[in-house]
Amino acid sequence: MHELSICQNIISQVEDIATQHNATGIALIRLQLGPLSGVEAPLLQRAFPMAIAGSVAENATLEIETLPIRVQCKSCHAQTDASPNRLVCGQCGEWQTTIISGDEMLLASVELIK
Repeated sequence: MHELSICQNIISQVEDIATQHNATGIALIRLQLGPLSGVEAPLLQRAFPMAIAGSVAENATLEIETLPIRVQCKSCHAQTDASPNRLVCGQCGEWQTTIISGDEMLLASVELIK
């Protein structure tokens, strides 16, 4: 389960943020996760309590927002929503597209306790 190591890396990042801002704890961690990121949100939620144990984030809550998949068509240049198994242009149906959103995992925000 690589989600545990991902959680541990996130906690390391938010601990650095807490130190930079002289925070005593972390209340909330918000992530944005695309369906094509290779990370399973339910597994991330399950690994989270293990990753925060004994850290400055030990009482934090994890919120995960799922981002949409968006593609840009190489033919008509339209930007449209797509599904994980059908990355085609929603306007002209062309299959040659570039993913512009939906494959990311972003640390969106951290609520600190002072």
